Amino acid sequence: MDSSKAPLPFFDSLDYIKTCSPPQTLSPAQAKDFNVCIAFLKSYVGSEGTFNSYRREVEKLLQWCVHKKKGLFSQLKREDIEAFIHFCQNPPANWIGVKKAPRFINGQTSRMPNPEWRPFVVTVSKASFRKGNRPNMKEFELSLGSTKEIFSILSTFFNYLVQEEFVPTNPVALIRQKSKFIRKQQGGPKIRRLSDLQWQYVIKTAQKLAEKEPESHERTFFMMSIFYTMYLRISELAASLRWTPTMNHFHRDSEGNWWFTTVGKGNKERQIAVSNTTLETLKRWRTYLGLAPLPSPADHSPLFPKIKGRGPITSTTYIRRIVQECFDASITELTKTGFEEEAESLAEATVHWLRHTGISDDVKRRPREHVRDDAGHSSSATTDKYIDIELRERHRTAKNKPLMGK
Repeated sequence: MDSSKAPLPFFDSLDYIKTCSPPQTLSPAQAKDFNVCIAFLKSYVGSEGTFNSYRREVEKLLQWCVHKKKGLFSQLKREDIEAFIHFCQNPPANWIGVKKAPRFINGQTSRMPNPEWRPFVVTVSKASFRKGNRPNMKEFELSLGSTKEIFSILSTFFNYLVQEEFVPTNPVALIRQKSKFIRKQQGGPKIRRLSDLQWQYVIKTAQKLAEKEPESHERTFFMMSIFYTMYLRISELAASLRWTPTMNHFHRDSEGNWWFTTVGKGNKERQIAVSNTTLETLKRWRTYLGLAPLPSPADHSPLFPKIKGRGPITSTTYIRRIVQECFDASITELTKTGFEEEAESLAEATVHWLRHTGISDDVKRRPREHVRDDAGHSSSATTDKYIDIELRERHRTAKNKPLMGK
């Protein structure tokens, strides 16, 4: 193989992974590594987000083994994994892209590897992009979070290979000094959320848009509302092979309390307590759609039907576009009213910030165990990351420190 050329992708999207076959350029031994990757990835087809994350890192490792290491999974030692991490921190220019390109494209008769795809992608922040800055591959940097994710995913992958008796040991587990790759952080990571002012502008903007253009933005208002009040992930609103949110996922129990059923990370089903406010926004959304104010158990209609055509919204990209349009309108309103700094920081926000914002606000007024269960956190320790009371008190005591001590 010509190592001077950019590598072609190995693994297709979730919808096509079951039909992926080894490229003819691979040796029989490399094809076995390819096939064990496919078997591993197939066990995560129930969750598109998890599948994409695992595919990304497993693909990088296989690409590195084939094109750089010229070796097999069974030959990898602790020092090889360290070399791979160093490679990921400083990949060659022809492995870096400046845009996220699909891995495979439709050819005349079959799916074909996309020559524009790259294993690594350099990006710029949304705020920087709005100012005219564009990605530059010379500025690629592997973030601390990405480094942690590589270790986590590869450890899971090699545990799988050990269980399948494909390799004798897990070389990732043998790396004792991960600190040279991963910096330790005092306290918990910063929760990326909207400020109180930003959220007020966002939800009021969504409401104004709905009143002005209901055919386009009633869904915007309802969507923004439940992202915040029910801390939903974007994958929990888009229909997929594993889950399609429907109206009757809002349901009433024998005591008259309303709940929402969803399937989240790890393909885990959970019940979310529905507030009176959320119930009112649901009534408004259903009334706009020409439905009864509240759903019956037999109402299997999509929670978010397509504007054109039939069926539910299946694209997370489309949902992101709806949210971003609301964010952009809110940025304009913040700027108009003199809140330039709030507008600039809102330009960095993503859909997931709405979930973080809802959890952060709710944990101030509800028992953390209730917020934990509604959010689908595996433990209270995760929910505790959203409790910023100690941080606020710490900053309050530091705010008026004098320069000239008494």
